[in-house]
Amino acid sequence: MKRAEAIKTVLTVLSDELVVHANGLICRESFVINDRPQNFYMIGSMGLAASIGLGIAVSKPERKIVVFDGDGNVLMNMGTLAQIGTLCPENFYHFVFDNEVYGSTGNQPTLTNVIELEKVARASGYIKTYRAINSGELRVIAEECLKIKGPVFILVKVNTEYDKKIERVSHAPEEIKKRFMAVI
Repeated sequence: MKRAEAIKTVLTVLSDELVVHANGLICRESFVINDRPQNFYMIGSMGLAASIGLGIAVSKPERKIVVFDGDGNVLMNMGTLAQIGTLCPENFYHFVFDNEVYGSTGNQPTLTNVIELEKVARASGYIKTYRAINSGELRVIAEECLKIKGPVFILVKVNTEYDKKIERVSHAPEEIKKRFMAVI
């Protein structure tokens, strides 16, 4: 499944949840599919989407926080998985789109063809973990996981295909921050 298809599948399940997007193609694809004030797009800062999402989840326990992450991003800052598992925020839902490459820097292979990140998340203390390999399965998992207490980790296997002409997020970083803070 293409990452854009997976992102669209999850976005159709969401309502007013806050979504923190990893940098690169994840935020660009989500922006094109469904830009909304509840989306915080990382423009840089590889590996920090989960850290930012964790901070919001801890400070706003009444809101559901969704993180759209990539396998390369998770590997870049793997210690955050342990922090999430230790703090155990019940409102934290971590979707990791795993294409087994660092897509934004030239498709160098990551280690996720060997390391199963959902098992690392489970060992780190996530309450529930899932693995999705197609959009139908992903939709069911997304609907189910948002009804339970987290932290929840959803590994979504995707291929490396994407629209080479996809536009960039057109909002300036200051604008992204202001509109996101307004909905928090």
